[in-house]
Formats: sequence, structure tokens, C-alpha cells
Amino acid sequence: MSLSWRDLEARVGLDDLPAFHRAFLTWRGVEGAPVMPLRRVQQRVEAELNRMVQSGVARRDGDDWHLDADALDTFENARTYR
Repeated sequence: MSLSWRDLEARVGLDDLPAFHRAFLTWRGVEGAPVMPLRRVQQRVEAELNRMVQSGVARRDGDDWHLDADALDTFENARTYR
């Protein structure tokens, strides 16, 4: 079973999405995520999701990413919305 990134974002909601994305980037080890401009945050999120595809824990499906069921297990913020 996989987890749709876009479905996860929809459950997070627009108000909380920037903080969720920054937390995701921090979890992925991206430096400066808490102070990164919002446009750059979105670009980096997509870049990290593409890295997850390259490492075999996700696949790209149009404008969505489907992550392996356990791909976000250690990402605390994702547990709230799953």
C-alpha cells in the first residue's frame, strides 16, 4: 500500500501546509528550512520527493508522488495526518 503525497497535503490543510513542508524538509536534512522563502520551500519539497523516487521509496504519478507505506514512519508530523 502506498501513501499519496497530495492526499496527505490535503489532510494537512492550507493553513498548516507551510509549517508541514518546512518540518518535512528539516526531517530530510535540508539546512535552513525554517527560514526558507515559501516558494523555495515548495521547490525543495518536490526535489526531496524526487530524491525519494530515485532511492526507491516512492514513485511519481503525474503531479503526485506515492510513497511506500513506511517511507514516512520516522517523520512525526506525518503521523498526525495519516
